[in-house]
Amino acid sequence: MIKLRDYQKDIIGKGVKQCLNRKWVYLSMEVRTGKTLTALGIAAGLGGAAKRVVFVTKKKAIQSVESDVKLLNDPTIKVEVINYESLHKLDLEEHVDVWVLDEAHRLGGFPKPSKTSKQLIDMIHKDSSTIFLSGTPTPESGSQVFHQMYVLGDNSPFGKGNFYKWAKENVNVTKKNVGHGFPVNDYSDCIFKIDTLNFLSYSQKEAGFKNEIRETFLTIDLKPKTLEIIKTLKKDKIFRGNSDVILADTAAKEMQKIHQLTGGTCLLDESGKAIILDESKALFIKEHFAGDKIAIFYKFKKELELLQKHLDITTDIDEFNSTDKNIALQFVAGREGIKLNKADALVFYTIDFSATTYFQARDRMTTIDRKFSDVYYIISNTGFEKQIFNAVSKKKNFTTRFYDRAEISEEDNRPVQQTGLFRS
Repeated sequence: MIKLRDYQKDIIGKGVKQCLNRKWVYLSMEVRTGKTLTALGIAAGLGGAAKRVVFVTKKKAIQSVESDVKLLNDPTIKVEVINYESLHKLDLEEHVDVWVLDEAHRLGGFPKPSKTSKQLIDMIHKDSSTIFLSGTPTPESGSQVFHQMYVLGDNSPFGKGNFYKWAKENVNVTKKNVGHGFPVNDYSDCIFKIDTLNFLSYSQKEAGFKNEIRETFLTIDLKPKTLEIIKTLKKDKIFRGNSDVILADTAAKEMQKIHQLTGGTCLLDESGKAIILDESKALFIKEHFAGDKIAIFYKFKKELELLQKHLDITTDIDEFNSTDKNIALQFVAGREGIKLNKADALVFYTIDFSATTYFQARDRMTTIDRKFSDVYYIISNTGFEKQIFNAVSKKKNFTTRFYDRAEISEEDNRPVQQTGLFRS
């Protein structure tokens, strides 16, 4: 049986009391502080009230969770590990005593509950205990807390009312324009004090982590043809090829198309086919990181094909850990629940629009024994990725509100900022 750290034992004790008193606990523990084992420790600490434990996580994290179950090696609990997408397959004839909801912030969509939240509220019994896990419970808005608590049903601290009723007292509702400029209610300015819910928090600093994330920005030149397409989209909102078109008739579409093009790929509007237009970034990574074992985050599916063409790439974490191969992971699939500590460096092929993705993905190499994590951003000479970084690094999602068309232009090769060391 693994020896738990003192702070884990302390949190387990508090967590057991909360589950006994109110049927739920929220572990807001930063990545690598051992929240999975802490959650399992709470379940085991409930004794006879926790014979069956269902641990819900992402598919790519299942093996890591199962490894922690083996490490805990507690015969008093039966732990089933399942991914969110397979909840409908779960046999509920036998009572579930404890639910563990990993990366619980994913349940926080608003103003309407997500499909998963609606599934869980029908599955979690009022006599069950629920353990929420997330290093970032409300990464983009405090309003994200409502539908996480919503899955508790009768045990929710907000009662059984809907989000709109709760928002009348807890959200400063404003207006925002979407689509072609039609105003809709914006519920992101939450004034509810989440501290009142008494989440159990623990940081890497408190746990003794000394890891420093060193961010380096490497700027590359796109092909003149790619720059021409981007400039045409900005000016005319459409680019006509020989047999197809790229359409950018709204600010949102323009952002998406430029995002794709800075990575060298594009989804054509008429055919729906994704094509490779520019291999500059992939070739740069191949040359610049030769001899290194790297983990690459990418956004669009066609980018994976481009990377596989030029690098020895796997998408399987076990193969990555046991061979000399590099790994490529799509942002959403790889930002949570995966350890990339075997990598010499993390490489962001592009930068995602999500602030949550930015902060979670850059922390994948962190361990308590590691002093430095080197994170490299491969950015184009258009200025577009600079805009994205400036938003997400300040915990803001990149939206049309941050998009400045005037700054999207061919620039010199000066990096955004220089923290850490540039490779020669």
